[in-house]
Amino acid sequence: MRRDTQVLHGYQYQIDKTGASSLPVFMSSTFIHESTTNMNEYLYSRVKNPTREAVEQTVAMLEEASRGFGFSSGMAAIATVMEVFEPGSHIISTADLFGGSIRLFTNITKRHGLEFDFVDTGDIAAIEAKIKPTTKGIYLESPSNPMAHVTDIKAVCETVKGRGIIVLVDNTVMSPYFQNPISLGADIVIHSGTKYLSGHSDALAGFAVLNDQALIEKLEFLHTSIGATLSPMDAFLVSRGIKTLALRVEKAEQNAMKIANWLQNHPRIKSVNYTGLPTHPGHNIMKQQSRGFGSLMSFEVDSETTARNIVERTKIIKYAESLGCVNSLITLPVLATHVDVPENERTARGITNSLVRFSVGIENAEDLMEDLEQAMG
Repeated sequence: MRRDTQVLHGYQYQIDKTGASSLPVFMSSTFIHESTTNMNEYLYSRVKNPTREAVEQTVAMLEEASRGFGFSSGMAAIATVMEVFEPGSHIISTADLFGGSIRLFTNITKRHGLEFDFVDTGDIAAIEAKIKPTTKGIYLESPSNPMAHVTDIKAVCETVKGRGIIVLVDNTVMSPYFQNPISLGADIVIHSGTKYLSGHSDALAGFAVLNDQALIEKLEFLHTSIGATLSPMDAFLVSRGIKTLALRVEKAEQNAMKIANWLQNHPRIKSVNYTGLPTHPGHNIMKQQSRGFGSLMSFEVDSETTARNIVERTKIIKYAESLGCVNSLITLPVLATHVDVPENERTARGITNSLVRFSVGIENAEDLMEDLEQAMG
């Protein structure tokens, strides 16, 4: 079955007996048993829910994994997954990372006894230099958010193979339609299902998918015990969103390519960070490990004033956090996603007061460019 057909039909759900053509929403918190010797496999919705199970397995299938877990948000997924590591474990992470992940790792996960080093994971030598006996995990974003740095996922996995190091990849920015890190050797893939998977800014969701049975058992215990699980209604909304994933991300990518080429020739634009541009340093790696380039970009403008004008004056493009939905969204990372990252660290990562992050939607590309033009003045 080809990928665009897969996203439409998803996991072949077998629980419902009514013949409903759409996934039912099982809103029950608990389930009735026939007897002490014939207990229902669905005990309690925190443990297992039929609606959540269907979308968990759909995401796992799309990511070429055997098991998926649904969470109440992307951050809940990341926080729970990090609990697979024992206190004293050392984690190497992509330096240019979603600000919420940085906040979690440096303010909360560290208190649980984990040690973090943030490096340019596009540089294998930089990773090698940080590996030590206590290194148990490598956490990647590729492309990274918001600077679009590219990591060669396969090369990283090959570098640490057989060394007892778990490779985790946040694949939110690419979606499983364009990139499958597990096929490149990654152990756990994470998504904020709020973004491309849902695609309509109407659900909060997170997912973690994997193949290794020992890790599955650990995560199953953590998923149930911590309890930050995906609600049935949000599971339904994500499932509905996935049906149009192929159409949405292909159209958004086409728009992004046109807009990125236009922006890099605009007099107010200093640089454009989009992996679809042949001039991007990670372009060739992306062509090897992905089937596309996605629709998230960032760009540096000529001043902070111009940056603020853009987000405040656009009419079609909305000034809001999040990404990956049908309509275009724009924001300033220094005021939103990375506001909690110390200024010196933001600057070192290239996240300045004049950096704009742009999640390109499925509108007409000409309308979006005209909107940006009038906003820049």
